[in-house]
Amino acid sequence: MDSQKVPPTLCDPILIDALHERTLTTPGWPLQTGYQATDALLAHVLDNHRFNSLLWMEEDQARRTDVPDAAIAANKRAIDRYNQCRNDAVEAMDDVILEAVSRHCPAPSEDAWVNSETAGSLIDRLSIGSLKVHHMARQCRRPDAAPDHRQRCVAKLASLRAQRDHLRHCLRLLLDGMRTGRCTYRAHRQFKMYNDPSLNPYLYGTGALQEA
Repeated sequence: MDSQKVPPTLCDPILIDALHERTLTTPGWPLQTGYQATDALLAHVLDNHRFNSLLWMEEDQARRTDVPDAAIAANKRAIDRYNQCRNDAVEAMDDVILEAVSRHCPAPSEDAWVNSETAGSLIDRLSIGSLKVHHMARQCRRPDAAPDHRQRCVAKLASLRAQRDHLRHCLRLLLDGMRTGRCTYRAHRQFKMYNDPSLNPYLYGTGALQEA
């Protein structure tokens, strides 16, 4: 195996985590990316993170009670759309990672474990973790919030950072194990039926009949 040919982002979750953090402080994000990916994996990492960031905005707005119902309906439709795009990016990350591993790393050994969670799913969870850390940190600095609110948020922020560190450690173990043939995982396709007009009975016209 020529380890130099393995994409560096495949071997260093810290780079992925750092990219998540940098984008969140970039002016215009997530409506404008401002970043050019250096390899196929990072392109999908950025897509996934951007859609998670857009989802975060829509989820916040969907909780409003001072706007017409039509505005909340628009938020809900955007949530569905971004969630599908986020899921597509997770599957694309897994495709790139599994292809790179198959080309540059040893085949899994006979006693290799098959991880139940994919690397793409872990990267997705890291993205969400970075969003939680970012927004909780903002709550810690809110000038209009009471001191006890900020103190509670400081404690929550410490927990969120520890959780993100744990996820990063899990991703590193998985990728390092794949590089040496000690473990592998299988790509999982979500096949979200409710978003497919040919699979959702309420979209192809027989929903009420099937319920009855």
